[in-house]
Amino acid sequence: MAHINVNLFSRSLERPTSFEMMIPGENDEDTGRPMKTLFLLHGYSSGAWNWLPEELAQKYNFAIVIPNGENSFWLDGISTGHKFCTLIGEELPRYLRKTFGLAKSAEDTYIMGLSMGGFGALHTALRYPEQFGKAGAMSSALITHEVAGMKPGGGNGKANYEYYRECFGEPEKVLGSDNDPEALALRLKESRKKLPDIYMCCGTEDFLLENNRGMHAFLSEHEIPHEYHESAGGHDMTFWNEYSAKIINWMFAE
Repeated sequence: MAHINVNLFSRSLERPTSFEMMIPGENDEDTGRPMKTLFLLHGYSSGAWNWLPEELAQKYNFAIVIPNGENSFWLDGISTGHKFCTLIGEELPRYLRKTFGLAKSAEDTYIMGLSMGGFGALHTALRYPEQFGKAGAMSSALITHEVAGMKPGGGNGKANYEYYRECFGEPEKVLGSDNDPEALALRLKESRKKLPDIYMCCGTEDFLLENNRGMHAFLSEHEIPHEYHESAGGHDMTFWNEYSAKIINWMFAE
């Protein structure tokens, strides 16, 4: 695997940013398999790093792109220089196509994340279905209904009202907006546009379990195709290591 750190000036963020990139070398076992691209999105209070076994990327011949989303929820915030959804959904794919010849279509570009990054993977794929063909969402922080009920001076144990307002916009306007994965999925279905393939999972001891069950119920109610899995586990790398391998096989074993 070639490990590359790419620095660039982002118009979405109005400042320099960087992303990690890993590109497999020649693979005799799978000669002729076209190279695909997988975006990995980190969680809240985390950073850009690779949690996938490199042999999987080598086996299936896909490049790994690991951007830094700070604590943005991978959304376009309300202030200047916080368009993280635009960064992932438009700017970086365009850069990868031009510079590396990758991420040319939804059929060869996938996205996966954990916790805040699980929300980001699901939301971004639904926001840009023409760019991302598959989304893997692990232990996703699907908190739009919680955010919608927040009032000034409030918040939760993770962050205050002002933080969530910056990420999601005015809380009372979140549901039904472009920052609401449920609304995005429903719009795609109603417009008969192609939806990304979706794989969701959550541990039965995870504090976000009911949030994930809620999204699963919503998608099922509206007959939106997806896979949903639960098994023993918490909000930790033990669970994510298990399911990241399962999601990679689901994405790339064709």
